[in-house]
Amino acid sequence: MSKDSRSKHFWIGNGLLALAMLMLFFMGPLSEVLGFWAVALWMVLAAVGMGFLMSDKSEPPAPD
Repeated sequence: MSKDSRSKHFWIGNGLLALAMLMLFFMGPLSEVLGFWAVALWMVLAAVGMGFLMSDKSEPPAPD
C-alpha cells in the first residue's frame, strides 16, 4: 500500500468545494437569511477552493 501524497492545498481546496456544493442544497433558506450575500459567499467559496486546487504543485499519484 502506498501512502497518499496529496498536499494540504489539495485537501483544503476539495473541502471548500464540498462546502460550496453543500451550500447549493441549502441556497433557498440561506438566501432568505443572507439575501444577495448567500450567492456572493458561494462564489467566494468556489473561487477560493478552485484556487487552492490549481495551486497544488504536488506530483500525481503513481499508477499501480
